[in-house]
Amino acid sequence: MKSVIDRRWGVFTLLAIAQFVVILDISVVNIALPSMQAPLGFTQDGLQWVVDAYMLTFGGFLLLGGRAADLFGRKRVFLLGLTLFGLASFACGFADTSGQLVAARAAQGLGGALMSPAALSLVVVTFPEERERNRAMALWGAVAAAGGAAGVVLGGVLTDAFGWEWVFWINVPLTLGGALVGVRLLTEAERSGNARHFDLLGAISVTAGLSALIYGFVRIGEHGWDGRAGVALAAAVVLLAVFVVTELNVPEPVVDFSIFRLRGLSAANVIMLMFSAGAVAMTFFVTIYVQRVLDYGPIAAGLCFLPIAVGQVITSQVVVGRLMGKLHIFTILVIGLGLTAVSFLWFAQLSTDGSFLRSILGPGLLLAVGSGFAFTALVVSSVSGVDPERSGIAGGMINMSQQIGGALGLAILASVANWRSDRIADGPVDDSALTAGFRLGFLVAAAMIIVGALIGWLATRTRPDAQSAPAARVIETAVDEQHASGAAS
Repeated sequence: MKSVIDRRWGVFTLLAIAQFVVILDISVVNIALPSMQAPLGFTQDGLQWVVDAYMLTFGGFLLLGGRAADLFGRKRVFLLGLTLFGLASFACGFADTSGQLVAARAAQGLGGALMSPAALSLVVVTFPEERERNRAMALWGAVAAAGGAAGVVLGGVLTDAFGWEWVFWINVPLTLGGALVGVRLLTEAERSGNARHFDLLGAISVTAGLSALIYGFVRIGEHGWDGRAGVALAAAVVLLAVFVVTELNVPEPVVDFSIFRLRGLSAANVIMLMFSAGAVAMTFFVTIYVQRVLDYGPIAAGLCFLPIAVGQVITSQVVVGRLMGKLHIFTILVIGLGLTAVSFLWFAQLSTDGSFLRSILGPGLLLAVGSGFAFTALVVSSVSGVDPERSGIAGGMINMSQQIGGALGLAILASVANWRSDRIADGPVDDSALTAGFRLGFLVAAAMIIVGALIGWLATRTRPDAQSAPAARVIETAVDEQHASGAAS
């Protein structure tokens, strides 16, 4: 029995490392961007595509990755994604031109889109018992929450000590080594008899539609409304409409819309969009603020995020892990979102004469606690009550919501901040105008988080029978609800 338990936690460790690397790579390049601009010939506008290319393919292909894991095997798809991610990371470090780096970053995003939902699905089936699954999910939330903040810290250290190439090469031993371990450590669950039916049109339309949507908003954020942005958003509407019609008329859809009968899953995905929008924008704003306004170097700028990373891990594992047996999962979520909203309102007090202690540490620690609560609760809610056969697509959906929310949130909130800065500046944007733009961006982010908290609160109010149920029983309750809804239909 002990060997079985040890093996399961060995599997979890491998999956958690892979997830950490995937989330890490969203933010690890931020501080390295100025160092790679001149050697690779990036323009100032084009430099942003080092981040955008990754998020574009990651968010656009997540549903396809989740469905592929369900149909073709979680182990197979996870190892394929892990290997592709490692090889693409290797190619990133050897890029000689801007185009080569952007293409390699897109390949990284595709690898992450295959790997991430398969990994979450493997966690779900590895821990079928509710108590152990909640413990695993608390750890999973800690790993994922820390990945984004730790990426900025690690990016500053690697860039300053070894060069920008190492923000990519650090992934290679972790991913390719993990793939070799996974071949022996992971086992493949049996698939159902219809596992070879694949909705190709649905997969293509949703992937292309989401990619066009992200590209359109990123384009608006960089250049304002122009013809390319309009074409991209129009194409997104058409492609996503094709996707919906297709899913309603095929026997084995990419997304079975009946899964949205689970209110916890539906609410978790909507809230994740809003939460990720604010979290990614916060990292972007603070990174620029401390380097340009406070004149910090790469390592000092990265270390500003260390308290956030440590606080997220402690909160997710120690605090939330204990509360999940006592409080309703959406109560934990609302507490986390409330604290996050207050932290953004605190960040909205940034000034040109600020400092790390006055402007960053306080709201950063509050954000660490809030996001530790919120992110863990969102991950648990997203897979609660989902059949094992559809756990891959559920994992793909919550990861997609995180990436799409981050990409759209950065584009929208950066546009809001830039608009405010341009309105205030008399000529080139100075530190005062830049800081004023960040303040408005944080206020809008706080408003989005408050809306998310209201949705979470309503999710408990609309289910009085489960409102007081502790999170340790939420999976069992959601399973019973899904069986009941299936019988009714």
